Amino acid sequence: MPDISLWTLVLLVVAAFSAGWIDAVVGGGGLIQLPAMLLGLPGASPAQILSTNKISSLFGTATSAVTFGVKVRPDRRTVLPLAIMAGLGSAAGALVATRIPMSWFKPIVLVLLVAVAIYTAMKPSLGARTALRFDGRAHYVAAGAVGALIGFYDGAVGPGTGSFLIFALVGLMGYNFLRASAKAKIANVATNLAAIAVFTIGGAPMWALGLTMGLANMLGGLLGARTAVARGSRFVRIIFLVVVSALILRLGYDVLLA
Repeated sequence: MPDISLWTLVLLVVAAFSAGWIDAVVGGGGLIQLPAMLLGLPGASPAQILSTNKISSLFGTATSAVTFGVKVRPDRRTVLPLAIMAGLGSAAGALVATRIPMSWFKPIVLVLLVAVAIYTAMKPSLGARTALRFDGRAHYVAAGAVGALIGFYDGAVGPGTGSFLIFALVGLMGYNFLRASAKAKIANVATNLAAIAVFTIGGAPMWALGLTMGLANMLGGLLGARTAVARGSRFVRIIFLVVVSALILRLGYDVLLA
């Protein structure tokens, strides 16, 4: 455990719990957890922050993935190519995470998030029910492409990954929000594992802190997944718009100050 005060540890644990709940429902838990770590650990390197964040997030995503797997039972023909390619993409992203300036990503991600929010808000029926747009080989290719692209982003940057996965599964592939969220969690497990493996080789993770935060993230993820299953796609859509709007405000602030 790094040399931090009790109050800093409490802040990080509360942030991890909140991030786990949000991640389980719509993704975007990094909006809470990463800023809290940057505030509480000013002396840590970017690689230490990113890798420790991944360790904590893994607990929540794994817990919510299991909960969704039991309650929603996502189909394997989507989950397998999505998760495999997401893991490979995340490993590639983690390899370049310390070599690409964050300033390159933020304006692009901001534009994408604004487009996602507008499109989702303008189409109330989007994600209300599952109506798949691809079949056969095209379905596998689409799932793999979504996993690879967003997985790379997760390994390199991170925040908003779950939201991007859900939107792609809803807007591109035709799933409803609840089923998309279930598949996104499984893909997120793969991206977290791959990124952690790469960061571990470089000796970056702060394991004790990551595991401590991970327990809180796990509890938040369990509660969030059960809430999403109980409330359904309409609830997930509303929370999705709230989280995406918050991400837009945060990234917009960062871009303006850059």
